Amino acid sequence: MANQIAAFFHSRPREEGIAGVAEHINKFWEPRMRRQFFEMLDSGGEGFDELVVVASARIKRPITPAEADLKLGLKAFPADVAASQK
Repeated sequence: MANQIAAFFHSRPREEGIAGVAEHINKFWEPRMRRQFFEMLDSGGEGFDELVVVASARIKRPITPAEADLKLGLKAFPADVAASQK
């Protein structure tokens, strides 16, 4: 889906395209989708359009469920905390 967004923005000037991809993903993708996006990107990002890769620096990385629990003061298991710090 990110590549389809990038395909649309390739018709715009490069800087506008980068900003457009990031803005669209930040506005319309829920945290779970962005989390999965970053997991794929962190695993090498194979198959992503170059515009998506560049725009990723402007996309908000969501916190993990374990990090959310910690922010709320809920007890997290050590394995959950370790996994969230990868």
